[in-house]
Amino acid sequence: MQITILAIESSCDDTSAAVVRDGRVLSNCVANQEVHQLYGGVVPEVASRAHQANIIPVVDLALKKAGIDKKEITAVAFTRGPGLMGSLLVGTSFAKAFALALDIPLIEVNHMQAHVLAHFAEDPKPDFPFLCLTVSGGHTQIIRVRDFHDMEILGETLDDAAGEAFDKSGKLLGLGYPAGPLIDQYARQGQARFEFPEPAVSGLNFSFSGLKTAILYFLRDQMAKNPQFIEENLADICASIQHSIVTILLKKLRKAARQTDIREIAVAGGVSANSGLREALEVMGQKEGWHTYIPRFEYCTDNAAMIGVTAYYKYLRGEFCGQDVAPYVRGMH
Repeated sequence: MQITILAIESSCDDTSAAVVRDGRVLSNCVANQEVHQLYGGVVPEVASRAHQANIIPVVDLALKKAGIDKKEITAVAFTRGPGLMGSLLVGTSFAKAFALALDIPLIEVNHMQAHVLAHFAEDPKPDFPFLCLTVSGGHTQIIRVRDFHDMEILGETLDDAAGEAFDKSGKLLGLGYPAGPLIDQYARQGQARFEFPEPAVSGLNFSFSGLKTAILYFLRDQMAKNPQFIEENLADICASIQHSIVTILLKKLRKAARQTDIREIAVAGGVSANSGLREALEVMGQKEGWHTYIPRFEYCTDNAAMIGVTAYYKYLRGEFCGQDVAPYVRGMH
């Protein structure tokens, strides 16, 4: 029997639906919410209202692109958390109603686990065990992945996530939201000639709030001397910020790889789309003798395909949930 899963992702501001059949992605559709650019960040109330408007058209498009009828769906999967409560409620409620109407099983998926398993959406796929550096606007973690269902967090951020450090630094530079991709663009045209202190954090944990403060003070001091400083040095400032964040991430990843003696190394999450991180990972991978994996861009950002792929492996184990399931805002459940 074919296992055909309709997957819903609504953890933040992207409404996404995908159809995954026997672990293979047939369609992956995303509706973005550009309205948040006006506010310089995601506004939860606005996000949940936009999900309500987007979810039916996006699901409809995903079914059409996959070329299937809703009667062929064998289960519905959805992001249960972590994420914004209002946004999660829209996806959870829709998935519950859809499963109830068709009398098919419901599968809840952890958003962070799904980012890790996005590597199984297409080839090449990492071998178990592998290490996965998961970097996004809300999360920064190093995870040891023993199999599809056995994951252990070895290190995580104690304060801000890497994506947040990009966005907040971009705000200081007067760049729009989200600033990560813009910093990446400017960084390609500049040189990393400004140095920022690296946070001293023991073990495999991260901290980015100190770096953010250091960037703030550096810009304030330079602007006092020359009010045109940011304008005149934008590309070099961006290259320096990117270099600092990428260096912090990869030093910890190398430490984890050496401690665990694992050479299968994967990166996932929205920040894995950053060209500086991709290039630096490749260079370090060659030096360290790693096999490195980064999903295609559409599987790095929030998307329903990764929810569907994760749900497929849960389906094989009969891991379904009841209609009483509720979303959660934080952590691994």
